[in-house]
Amino acid sequence: MKDSAESLVGIGTAIRAIEAEIEYAARSDAKVLITGESGVGKEVIARLIHQKSRRARTPLVTVNCAGIPDSLLESALFGHVKGSFTGAYRDRLGLLEMANGGTIFLDEIGEMSLRMQPLLLRFLENGEIQRVGADRVQSRVDVRVIAATNRNLLDRIAAKDFREDLYYRLNVIHITIPPLRARREDIPVFLQYFLKSYADHHRVPMPELAPDTLAQLVAYDWPGNVRELKNVAERLIVRSRTGVIAVSDLPPEIQHSGRPPRGIPAASTGAPLTVVDELYDRMVTDRESFWTAVYAPFMSRDLTRADLRALLRRGLQQAGGSYKVLVELFNMDPSDYKRFLNFLRKHECQVPYQRFRTARPPEHSAIA
Repeated sequence: MKDSAESLVGIGTAIRAIEAEIEYAARSDAKVLITGESGVGKEVIARLIHQKSRRARTPLVTVNCAGIPDSLLESALFGHVKGSFTGAYRDRLGLLEMANGGTIFLDEIGEMSLRMQPLLLRFLENGEIQRVGADRVQSRVDVRVIAATNRNLLDRIAAKDFREDLYYRLNVIHITIPPLRARREDIPVFLQYFLKSYADHHRVPMPELAPDTLAQLVAYDWPGNVRELKNVAERLIVRSRTGVIAVSDLPPEIQHSGRPPRGIPAASTGAPLTVVDELYDRMVTDRESFWTAVYAPFMSRDLTRADLRALLRRGLQQAGGSYKVLVELFNMDPSDYKRFLNFLRKHECQVPYQRFRTARPPEHSAIA
C-alpha cells in the first residue's frame, strides 16, 4: 500500500480517509488499533504512523503474536532472567525494553492467549517491565503501542476469547482498512505501481495491460487483497513475453473468477445482437476507440442517450465502477478522462458508478 514514507498508493476516498487517520495518529502517542482482512496492508499503516510521529528516529519493533508460541511470547515481550527456565543461560531483554522510546507493533493481537492478555494489559496501564523469573519490576519503559488484527474483536469478546478491558485500552484510535474489492478504483493504481516496481527489479521492459485484462483484474474479488495482487503482478512480469498482458496470461483463478467472458458477441449466445452489443464488441474486441465507435454516431444522432447509458452500464459493470478503467476499456487515452466525463455531463448521460463498486454481476454459463 505504500508509495513512499509520505503517501499511500490509491486514489479512492477510503485511502484519503486512512491518510487523514494516519496524520491524527502521528500527532500523539495514543494507542492505535488497526483492523482489516489479511493482506490489506496493516503493517504498512503502522510503519507510516511511526515514520510520521515524533518517534520516527527511534526503533519500530514488530511482533507477530500468532507466530510465536504462547510459552515463548511472554519471554519475547518482557525478557527473562538467568535460570528462569531451561535454556535461560543469561538475562535477556524483551522486545518492549528494546523498543524503549520508540514504537512496538503487535500484529495479530486477536490471536493472543487469555493467559498473555492480562500481562499485556498491566504493561499498557503502567509501562512496567517484569521479566520472566524475576521477583520484582526491573524497569519502566516509554513505548508507543500499535496493534492490528484481522479478527472481529467484539465477536472474540462475546465468545470470551478476548478481554473487553484490553480491547478498550487498545482501541483509542481505530483505523479500519477496507478490503480491495470494496475499493476497486485503487486496483489499476496498485497494478501500475507493482508492475513498474517488479519490471525495474527484474530489469525487463514494463508491459502493458490490455483493456479487457485490466477489466478482468478489476472485476476479480482479490481474497488475498493487496498481498495477492502484489504476487500476481510479479508473476505477470516474470512471465511476460510479448509486452502486452492478455487475459490468457492471468492466473486461472482470475481468468475463471465467474465474471462474464470478454469480447464474445451477444449473437453467439443466441440472443439478438443489439446496437449496444455491437458497439461494445467494436471497442473491446476490435479495439476501436470510443470517439469513433460511439461519439461520432451519438453526435450525428444515430445513437440515443438511452443507448449510450446502456453501454456505460455494461462497461462500468466490467470496470468495477471505475470510470478511469472504463476509459481504458473503451480504448481511449488516459489523458481523455476529463474530456470523456465532460462529454457525459454536457449531454446528461452520466451513469452512477456506486452500485457497480460492490455488486457482483450474475454468473454466466461457460460458452464452448
